Amino acid sequence: MSSPVQTLKLASDVQIPWLAWGNGSGAASKVPLEAGLTALKTGIRHIDTAQGYRNEGAAGEAIRKSGIPKDDVFVTSKLSGPTSGDKETHSLEEVRPAIQESIKKLGFVPDLFLIHNPFVVAPGDLKKTWQILEDMKAAGELKEIGVSNFRPQDLELILDGAKYKPAVNQIEYHPYTLTHLEPVLAIQAKHGIVTESYGPLTPLLRHPNGGPIKPILTRIAKRIAEANPNLPIPIDEVVVLLLWTRATGVVAVTASGNEGRIKLLADISYLPADLLKKEEVEEIINVGKTVHFRHYREHMEEDFALPSLPDGTA
Repeated sequence: MSSPVQTLKLASDVQIPWLAWGNGSGAASKVPLEAGLTALKTGIRHIDTAQGYRNEGAAGEAIRKSGIPKDDVFVTSKLSGPTSGDKETHSLEEVRPAIQESIKKLGFVPDLFLIHNPFVVAPGDLKKTWQILEDMKAAGELKEIGVSNFRPQDLELILDGAKYKPAVNQIEYHPYTLTHLEPVLAIQAKHGIVTESYGPLTPLLRHPNGGPIKPILTRIAKRIAEANPNLPIPIDEVVVLLLWTRATGVVAVTASGNEGRIKLLADISYLPADLLKKEEVEEIINVGKTVHFRHYREHMEEDFALPSLPDGTA
């Protein structure tokens, strides 16, 4: 790609590419090296991995084999449970060695390292685990640090007296989670914590009928295509939903093992930032808030009250 990589800014002024290819789910997790090479060669410059995906080594190898300098690729990894189970816990003594093992598998210090979810250590150890990441950052052993799947109570716990605030919270974020996420997003706005979205295409890929935003996305896609006939790719609902994610200041993390699909994601990542109108962004937000539908329910719905909303399937 000749165009510059389009980024969002973390609180530290570090630039993070707004679209990341993830190697943790679906076909991407089965062919992480091949798909990672495709992602890099087609222009994607942000790879998202984790200990629990068991693909950190493949992420590092893909960068080395691509011939692209590591400094040109932003890499995120995560502290997962010891055997990648959703709620299997590390002891505090295991946390630092586990992070060092990630660095060894990658072959470099990742640009961003996250606590994968608040359940990877015992409840009483979460704050101390964050302090380990802080100490490693202060010593230059880690770069940016952040969290994933953190609820309001988890954020408040680690923010109290924190030396470093989380750079990001990576969560399932899309129009149908907005109402539930309001207290999370309010804390993040107050503290300058960037949202990263996994499952950003859930309304289109996993909702039974797309819900009430689907016809809105279709209408917007038609308008953009007619107003911009020279765009390099066809504009459809997927493109619009990813552009909406970026327009709300959120990093999109999406996985694919299909070469054509990965190339499409790369092309989307370089589209102009002004294709969506402000009123269209707001319309998607307002309609999305009338529905609650989440695909990944194992973390964010525990001890975090759900909104009394329909799921949009009627």
